[in-house]
Amino acid sequence: MKKLSLMLALLVCACLLGACAYGDPTLGEQPDVQQTLPETVHDILPVPPDSEVFTDYVPEPDTTATCDDCTGGDTTDDWYAVPEKPVIYLYPEVPTACDLRVAFDGELTFTYPEHGDMGWQSFVAYPDGTLVFPDGKQYYCLFWEGVCDAEYDFSQGFCIKGEDTAAFLEWALAEQGLSAREANEFIIYWLPRMQNNAYNLISFQTTAYTDGAALEINPAPDSLLRVFMAFKPLDKAVEIQPQELVPFERIGFCVVEWGGAEVDAQ
Repeated sequence: MKKLSLMLALLVCACLLGACAYGDPTLGEQPDVQQTLPETVHDILPVPPDSEVFTDYVPEPDTTATCDDCTGGDTTDDWYAVPEKPVIYLYPEVPTACDLRVAFDGELTFTYPEHGDMGWQSFVAYPDGTLVFPDGKQYYCLFWEGVCDAEYDFSQGFCIKGEDTAAFLEWALAEQGLSAREANEFIIYWLPRMQNNAYNLISFQTTAYTDGAALEINPAPDSLLRVFMAFKPLDKAVEIQPQELVPFERIGFCVVEWGGAEVDAQ
């Protein structure tokens, strides 16, 4: 009997030692296992706008740039583009019944939810951005696309290497006032079409975009931010006057829109 008890005790000790060696969290200390994220994770998950990446990044002119393909002038009449993926966020201070219509100087080709002739009607916007429509369905933004003959202004802008586009967009979107989530969604959509180009000629549009795509919002927001990027892939750098990006202050009922267009020469 004593021999049996001794054998059982030895067996228990052996099990305990084995568990510790293999890192059972209930019986012994875990082995030191360090997980390393791949170097490309930054390209997959863009850094939020309050990161040092945004504050440290300043676009520098490319000293090898030539003006052979320079886009100077007030507008570029020989360029054509289609507005893509404008999305609209609404952030009222309290739950608010809203109507919103895109008065687009062209043809709306896709909207979600359905825009209709009168636009998006009688939905309730909440402070966190949630939109609840009369049928009970919820959305976090309004989406539209369309086609038109657009002439975008490239008298000012930036010529950025494709490999530097992610850092540039992080900086530029933060400068204009997009939130971390809004900037991330912008970059996730556009970066795959830009990062592999040799260069990207980028200009953020103002009236060249908004004059042909007015937003009719009821009740009227206290602050409205519309970020629209026009860009053209280039094989080589060009000279362009740097564009001043105007910061945006969110006050009261705030509406934010972002979109863009890839421009092709005719």
